[in-house]
Amino acid sequence: MSLTIYPAIDMRGGNCVRLLQGDYDQETIYGNSPFDMAKSFAADGADWIHMVDLDGAKDGKRVNDRFVIEAANKLDVKIQIGGGIRSEEDIVHYLENGVDRVIIGSIAVSNPEFAIEMIKKYGGKIAVGIDAKNGYVATHGWLDTSELRAVDLGKRFAEAGAETFIFTDIATDGTLAGPNIAAVCEMAKVTEKNVIASGGVSSLADLKAIAKNGLSGAIVGKALYENRFTLKEALELAGV
Repeated sequence: MSLTIYPAIDMRGGNCVRLLQGDYDQETIYGNSPFDMAKSFAADGADWIHMVDLDGAKDGKRVNDRFVIEAANKLDVKIQIGGGIRSEEDIVHYLENGVDRVIIGSIAVSNPEFAIEMIKKYGGKIAVGIDAKNGYVATHGWLDTSELRAVDLGKRFAEAGAETFIFTDIATDGTLAGPNIAAVCEMAKVTEKNVIASGGVSSLADLKAIAKNGLSGAIVGKALYENRFTLKEALELAGV
């Protein structure tokens, strides 16, 4: 199985940024046009682009959605979006405007019944984003940590019909320290579904390790922005 590479565009204040371990006070700006960044990734051959509305995640509402929709409508690439999605209206807003997959995260913890309803209604158009800190689920832009184990949440939604999970280990995110492959693999084992690894990818070797463990995809952000490797190199390694 080939590995799907998801170049990441995290948006805050209309800029492309990266945070260190989800800390809003440790932000690096890598560009002032999310659309131009998406256009560059599409030109390099990306099949998918992973976009995150960081303002939306923190504020609990859509903030940077116009950039997401512009990319979805103008570029020949699939878009998945997370951050600030709290209602069916938010989901429909994106899906009706060309976005291919909507990620539900915080709402899956605070209102799992609603999340299950959305999974059943929209099927593969919904991905469950599980962000973990020391094995426990973090929500609301990673500002809050719950008492819910990440694997327990994953199992519940897998049984409800979710097909795609995005697992982020907050401790590694933005650090270029390598992904927490053991934790991602545990999620894949428990859910028996497609699990996309997020956080810590720093090298092509990390991507090889993710592929070797049978995970379906890898989200790559800071490593691309810091020129650790190119998107073309990552796609070539992944068998695209």
